[in-house]
Amino acid sequence: MRAAVYYNNHDIRVEERPVPAIGSGELLVRLESSGICGSDLMEWYRIHKAPLILGHEISGTIEKAGDAVRDFKSGQRVVCAHHVPCGRCHYCLNGHETVCDTLRKTNFDPGGFCEFLRLPEENVLSGVFILPDTVSFDQGTFVEPLACVMRGQRLAGFKKGKSVLVLGSGIAGLMHILLARAMGAEKIVSTDLDPYRLQKALEFGADRSFSPQECTPEILRGLNQGRLFDLVIVTAGSNAAIAQALESVERGGTILFFAPASKGAKIPLSFNELFWRAEVTLTSSYAASPREYLEALNLIASGKINVSQMITHVFGLEETAKGFSLVEHGKNSIKVIIHPQEK
Repeated sequence: MRAAVYYNNHDIRVEERPVPAIGSGELLVRLESSGICGSDLMEWYRIHKAPLILGHEISGTIEKAGDAVRDFKSGQRVVCAHHVPCGRCHYCLNGHETVCDTLRKTNFDPGGFCEFLRLPEENVLSGVFILPDTVSFDQGTFVEPLACVMRGQRLAGFKKGKSVLVLGSGIAGLMHILLARAMGAEKIVSTDLDPYRLQKALEFGADRSFSPQECTPEILRGLNQGRLFDLVIVTAGSNAAIAQALESVERGGTILFFAPASKGAKIPLSFNELFWRAEVTLTSSYAASPREYLEALNLIASGKINVSQMITHVFGLEETAKGFSLVEHGKNSIKVIIHPQEK
């Protein structure tokens, strides 16, 4: 089979690899759509594992089911989770499924940017979801990122009527805007350095969008009845965005650190101003649980979240490197999808 192999952010080669052999409790999935995630370009995190086949936002068709598989069969359209929790450990039982040791060990074989992948038995048991005929394969690639966004907002205690500031209007920021608007946010403001993304933020539900330099505490108070914002979501992993979040959150509010920062990044904190006197909560989220996958799929299938409007580029497997370049530079692109069966 053909596979787009990652060597570094600027060296992705289409190579021939064997089709994975499956065991009795496993699935072989024919990949139809694979989204490129910003985390796929975290070179500092990926480079020591290269060469490897990336891709975790996938949808496809079951090509073959192992003899022991009872709930799925060949020909079914599916969305699959690349990480799954055990559901039994201390972390899972306390609502922190995404820090489960099992979740950190499970993965696709080999990845989403190839023609076929093997789904291990653990993933088959709790990480496969039937894709309704009304949901396209391209739409299916949004289930994973939307599930992550849903988990983040849930952990941050989002409630209808809250004011939300989204720092960074890339794909993650725009999905946070879409979800917050659909769930009843009172006011949404976003930031970004790129004018194209600022305009898209308005189209996807933000009330106002600014460059980071323009989005001062004074501006925020003027937009929100004299208050800063209840929920600040950091989707840009820069020290500047982290610092801006700390000065933009209202007393009793929450900052959600959604994006990874650069290696070794530190958070500058004014302890008394943030905690002792202001009761500010700092929290983070990572990945998604099976529950959130299913909820995200239902939101997409119901039409409550329109993800199709976010797709700007679709490429065949041979142009995976071009897709990575678009995501890295972010110019006039939002969601870039690879079709592994196409050249």
